[in-house]
Amino acid sequence: MAFETKRISKFRSIMFGEIAFKKIELAFIMFGIYFITRPLQNILVWHPLPLMINCARQFFLMAIIAPSILVAIFHWVPMSGGIPRSTKFAAYIIGGLMGIIFFLLDSIAISGLGVSSSWKIVNVYDLIWVQSGTPIIQIVFIHLICQFVSPMGFLLLAAAYVRHKRHNYQYADVYNLIPTKWKYLEISLIIFAASFFSAGIAAIFGTYRTYPYIWSIYFIGAILSGIFELISIKLPPREAPSDLK
Repeated sequence: MAFETKRISKFRSIMFGEIAFKKIELAFIMFGIYFITRPLQNILVWHPLPLMINCARQFFLMAIIAPSILVAIFHWVPMSGGIPRSTKFAAYIIGGLMGIIFFLLDSIAISGLGVSSSWKIVNVYDLIWVQSGTPIIQIVFIHLICQFVSPMGFLLLAAAYVRHKRHNYQYADVYNLIPTKWKYLEISLIIFAASFFSAGIAAIFGTYRTYPYIWSIYFIGAILSGIFELISIKLPPREAPSDLK
């Protein structure tokens, strides 16, 4: 997806800006790093290595990827007068704080590893919350609230911003496919946010264990979201374009 974004940018960067395409390309690369490292938590059995990988991945998502998506959307669907530097600064500060809280909670609550599933002689391991019994409900809620702020909050905020710009686009009579492009972009953001929400609900009912079926929810959500995002990127700004022949 990053490669395809880079290819499209050769034709579209004049209209949509080179910075916007670079940020979207970077977002795809960062998500690739985030998702491809997930199985490491399931095959490494030397505690606390899985805990360290989990905390690093989640901090990367909450403090870097999610704020970067919001900033990229502001470039891709520009606001009049440009993006205030304070907006970018606030996004990364909030994301960083949520990532730090997440890291501290995990280091307190996670007590070891357990077998989450087995297939013949292969065991899949994952982190266990509070070895002695039911996880402390206050810690669980703080944990979920952090993830609701980042990445979910940033994704929903970006979707709301895109929706507002889509319904108030002034040049729809000339660039008649721009509202459609932004509609696909909005759908992709909502799908990804919904996948994190669904995974969180599934984790609660699964006694807050990260079973493979739980993290596969946001894997599937990411794939669907990326497909809609790519459709948005590849859709031309107007009908009968000549720039991709």
